[in-house]
Amino acid sequence: MSASAPQVFLVAGESSGDELGARLMRGLADATGGAAAFSGVGGPAMAAAGLTSLFPMADIAVMGIGPVLARLPTLIERIRRTADAAIAADPDVVVLIDSPDFTHRVAHRLRAARPDVPIVVYVSPTVWAWRAGRARKLAGFADRLLAILPFEPEVHRILGGPSTVYVGHPVLERLAALRGARSLAPERPPMLLLLPGSRRSEIGRLMAVFGATLGRLKARGLAFDAVLPAVPHLRGEIERLAADWPVVPRLVGPDDKAAAFRDAGLALAASGTVTLELAAAAIPTVAAYRLDWLGRRVVRFIDIPPALKPIVPVRSALLPNLILGRRAVPEFIDRDCTPDALADALVPLFADGPERRDQLAAFAELEARMALPDGRRPGEAAAAAVLDVIARRTLRLP
Repeated sequence: MSASAPQVFLVAGESSGDELGARLMRGLADATGGAAAFSGVGGPAMAAAGLTSLFPMADIAVMGIGPVLARLPTLIERIRRTADAAIAADPDVVVLIDSPDFTHRVAHRLRAARPDVPIVVYVSPTVWAWRAGRARKLAGFADRLLAILPFEPEVHRILGGPSTVYVGHPVLERLAALRGARSLAPERPPMLLLLPGSRRSEIGRLMAVFGATLGRLKARGLAFDAVLPAVPHLRGEIERLAADWPVVPRLVGPDDKAAAFRDAGLALAASGTVTLELAAAAIPTVAAYRLDWLGRRVVRFIDIPPALKPIVPVRSALLPNLILGRRAVPEFIDRDCTPDALADALVPLFADGPERRDQLAAFAELEARMALPDGRRPGEAAAAAVLDVIARRTLRLP
């Protein structure tokens, strides 16, 4: 095959990877005039883009030590089956999307059997914060790494990782949907967007803190419209936990989340990818997180290697802060995550003052750092990188 009609084998193991895979597939289809052919493992988004999955992605979308151990025989069989299918397909390239516990094991089997087939890894492990040695291990089987954070190519260069190219974060695909003509209009209270997390464990640790924080804001005489987007499977639990809050939030469903982002004046959010969405939407934010016992043990071992300090100069749990290299978004983790501390940080964001303006200026800088050249979208950039790997294989270039 040639780069104009590539055979591409893809593997995604969870919903976020499924979305990345679907955008990559559409980018490849556009770049090849629909000539690209796909096989592998994916979810509903990749199916809609033209993939017939070897088996349901739910078979391998397992998180947590307990669930993984319970399904270990199935996972081992799926690793073997996926690697065997990739070998049999004889593709021009194999693209492994996130889910390293699964996809990297597939990669090792494939590399041993077919060292001539190029392997592209899409999404870098957090080698800049945890187990830096993984970068060199990646270089042992990955011909190209597609990074979604702009500082990661330099990180892998320093750590001896694989050849890495920044292809943009998926949040860049959703800028138009997230942004609105928001303002702090004096005639109506601002919308305070509450995002306590999308997992039951996160919600269980943060809901009480968020509720007490609203009580502190109310006691200070602040008026606001509290809105909380809730995923369907957790809506009942969220309603129960918020029922006795001093200010009961208005719950909205996933279909209304983008509208809430467009209208929000400020946000209180769990640390995670959502903080990057909030920054992209230019919503001044305070971030919070409570760790469980395992998280506290892991955090003790997280440290940025000295060689990376010029690239990742700040120790933070927030992607906007890591990309900017400074604490632009206030974050309160674990024991620092108290209602008083959160309220103190939120109060200045209700007014058009220096704290709010500083965040908005930082978000504009963040957008510039994350932007791709020529206005390309992440799916297009990822497709170009994959096609370059195929072309180099055809021309026998390094």
